[in-house]
Amino acid sequence: MGKMIDTRAEVETAVLIGVISRDQDEAEVNEYLDELAFLTKTAGAVPVRKFTQRLDSPHPATFLGSGKIESIKAFVIDEEIDLLIFDDDLSPTQLRNLERSFKIRVLDRTNLILDIFARRAKTSHAKTQVELAQYQYLLPRLTRMWTHLERQRGGIGLRGPGETEIETDRRIIRDKISRLKTQLEKIDRQKATQRKNRGKMIRVSLVGYTNVGKSTLMNSISKSEVFAENKLFATLDTTVRKVVIENLPFLLADTVGFIRKLPHDLVESFKSTLDEVRESDILLHVVDISHSNFEEQVSIVNQTLKEIGAFDQPMIMVFNKIDAYRYTPKDEDDLSPPTKENMSLEDLKKSWIAGHDVPAIFISAKEKENIDEFRTVLYHEVKKLHVRRYPYNDFLY
Repeated sequence: MGKMIDTRAEVETAVLIGVISRDQDEAEVNEYLDELAFLTKTAGAVPVRKFTQRLDSPHPATFLGSGKIESIKAFVIDEEIDLLIFDDDLSPTQLRNLERSFKIRVLDRTNLILDIFARRAKTSHAKTQVELAQYQYLLPRLTRMWTHLERQRGGIGLRGPGETEIETDRRIIRDKISRLKTQLEKIDRQKATQRKNRGKMIRVSLVGYTNVGKSTLMNSISKSEVFAENKLFATLDTTVRKVVIENLPFLLADTVGFIRKLPHDLVESFKSTLDEVRESDILLHVVDISHSNFEEQVSIVNQTLKEIGAFDQPMIMVFNKIDAYRYTPKDEDDLSPPTKENMSLEDLKKSWIAGHDVPAIFISAKEKENIDEFRTVLYHEVKKLHVRRYPYNDFLY
């Protein structure tokens, strides 16, 4: 089956939609829609407007209420919008009904993330992992109104597998999933062999939310040129470099970034990539301290690490982007407790961060601030494990 080619002549425009519920208040939804806007731009579209609706629970047939649908529809028609993008996952029924109502393409968060992964995948390994996740996402959604799989079109949400006549397609896709799984199992075995062949060197992995500066940090301490840019999921393939600090060698891996609601199918298909994290001796948890919601990002990464069985490894917290950290000092007459937005970087260092039972370091990978201090902390943590593993290699120290 041929790969889809993006044939769009013009940039697509998108409307973003979120729901305020008992589980997420208005401030959280606005924060999530800001992230969805960043995802949309990363996928190559222009977010034009955000809509929210307050609902106890999404409508089973259309996700949104009928009144909200009509007001969004009027905007879509007036502005000739190309895409509707929901911050939540939609059921096949909801997708079908919404597309019938709006007569434009409707994507949910998972579909958008899969599209970005398809765009970012460069190696055959990454492409195979993404393609498997796409087909697994597509299989239960074959009731949507598209043309045959072989007549594929471009556009966001359509990179990778297309859609076709239902029963024939289900058989085609199940066969394709089976072949891709077999292919990935072979690759996974090769990757596992590669990891074993690296010998007994201490292995360190960079982990963190997407776009926190992991690749920039890797470049600054390994003197390599790993692709790094201000977009989500810039890194899909794990890059491993040998690093030597003073006279102590170890392996450093840059891994795919995590994100809120990371699609389950992606986690499953990226097993061998995540094995690099699972089998590491030390995790460098990189945090964008300039991000207004960095605490939630820390929590999401920790939860993801727990889900993949990697949370118990020794960890160093690396608070990055201190050059971009901004705060508003409190008025002297304001007696309310200080919030994160009112705390200087020095005050923040003395807050809950200081209570962590793991080493913490504050740096700017981009501006190379405190990189020497970071290298010293990393050296001592690697050395602890190295001495345990090689108790007779005194000449190294």
